Amino acid sequence: MRMTQSASDLDLNLLAALEVLLEEQSVQGAARRLHLSEPAMSRTLGRIRKALGDPILVRAGRGMVPTPHALAVRAEVSAVVERARALFVPGRDADLGTVSRTFTILGHDAIAASLGAPLFARAAEEAPGIRIRFLGESHVDVPLLRRGTADLEVGVVDAQEPEVLVEPLFEDRMLGVVRAGHPLLDGELTAARFATEADHLIVSRRGRLHGPVDAALADLGLERRVVGTVGTYPASLFVLRDTDLVGLIGSWGLPLAAELGLAVFEVPLELPPLHLALAWHPRHDADPAHAWLRDCVRRLAAEWPTF
Repeated sequence: MRMTQSASDLDLNLLAALEVLLEEQSVQGAARRLHLSEPAMSRTLGRIRKALGDPILVRAGRGMVPTPHALAVRAEVSAVVERARALFVPGRDADLGTVSRTFTILGHDAIAASLGAPLFARAAEEAPGIRIRFLGESHVDVPLLRRGTADLEVGVVDAQEPEVLVEPLFEDRMLGVVRAGHPLLDGELTAARFATEADHLIVSRRGRLHGPVDAALADLGLERRVVGTVGTYPASLFVLRDTDLVGLIGSWGLPLAAELGLAVFEVPLELPPLHLALAWHPRHDADPAHAWLRDCVRRLAAEWPTF
């Protein structure tokens, strides 16, 4: 870290406070988490700013945002605080009932919709001091695991950082989804009918108007008409419910589709499989609370329905 005074002036309490401030991005929220008054938390932030020679958090409208330097050191701060906590944990069998942590899970919205309820229930029963934040995928690729912005990624992992640990969950495939009673469901569904008898909606965090389906259709000399994109799968399902558009989902979206009364079908194309996985930074590998989180997600993912 870049410091303007001796390292001994930045004690562990300040590092712990810095970690919480970067998580909350709010003096008020950090004060509440640390059971301090707002003036006391403001003074602590002032000490941190002086020690690091950086504002750390700056005003942006009604909220606060971290500076580039704060983002750069966030992962290092979390790692140091976690290692310090580990010194007081008797081995890997930590008492989860006494752990107070906030974990951020990165993944698209359908993952949050599928995992959210059972994961919050598990946390309430087994680790009531753990809070879980679901962070949606961005339209740009950012090393969120390395930076410490996210603690665990769930989904089709495309992290480029060589040190990131990846654990396969299962192999999935894309399924077609339309409103109940859609004309495409009548009779045998061929690739030609799939391509030409209805317009299509794509889910893309980058707004792309083409994907693997278009490549598979092109191999057959076919082309579909894509009328638009949305950023998340849950949003697409509401659009599909009220239109004649055709969309796609994975197995994680089956409960959502059923709740909305949508019909799911096999796509008559050879599409590449989806390799769902967990990913995390090595600094979390030996952390008992993080291991608990990974185990929870692993078990819940094994219970996802199949088509």
